[in-house]
Amino acid sequence: MFLPEVNTDMMNIYFEELLKEYPGRDILIIMDQAGWHKAKELKVPESITLMFLPPYSPELNPVEKLWKWLRKEVTHNSLFETLETLMDALENELHKIIPQKYMQLCNCSYL
Repeated sequence: MFLPEVNTDMMNIYFEELLKEYPGRDILIIMDQAGWHKAKELKVPESITLMFLPPYSPELNPVEKLWKWLRKEVTHNSLFETLETLMDALENELHKIIPQKYMQLCNCSYL
């Protein structure tokens, strides 16, 4: 899901879409402590549990490994004419990744 910004409103939209995709499921989300992740206006549904990483610890954030891999596989030494072509390249690569690859990329000893 590509959203135009990163803020509390976008997180609320993300939660809504996540619940549509996984109705009736309990969901655990591991997040850093970005301001929009902890804002008073954040509407966290009952079926979603948030777990916060310690401040300033990107090495503990599982998704950082995915971003690093995407930079290597998609954007390294590449020039994209527009933001749209970059987004298309990222989307194409993300659609090709099978669940086991996500598990491998985002594996952490504490999970």
